[in-house]
Amino acid sequence: MTELNLPPGPPQANDISAFAGMIGLRVISATATRVEAELTVRPDLLNRNGVLHGGAIMALADILGGLGTVTAIRPDQSTTTVESKTNFFRPLVLGEVVRAISEPLHQGRRTQVWQTSVRRGDGKLAAQITQTQMVLEP
Repeated sequence: MTELNLPPGPPQANDISAFAGMIGLRVISATATRVEAELTVRPDLLNRNGVLHGGAIMALADILGGLGTVTAIRPDQSTTTVESKTNFFRPLVLGEVVRAISEPLHQGRRTQVWQTSVRRGDGKLAAQITQTQMVLEP
């Protein structure tokens, strides 16, 4: 299992990537079996219909699945997303705090599959994302 070279406590968005920081991701916890984070829906993340952009939802899940994979592999290995599928169920509106939980469905030597549930403030499922991460050797 990989230890992230980060300060004590859960990794912060900017520790993961500048992009995660830019969208305002807040990591609550990150282990090899569960990653949890929040994101507040801001005006600059809305689509033309006034709800959270689907790309922002997909990016949130991609970051979480990648982070979970990194915590489960050796320090000399890395990962990249090779496939992602998203189902959208409900809109996420301005000001809402979105909660996302990502858990592994499969953790093999060469691939990992993570499923991320994105929930609204009322707890209802807004989106479900399944992604495959390839484990890269040095």
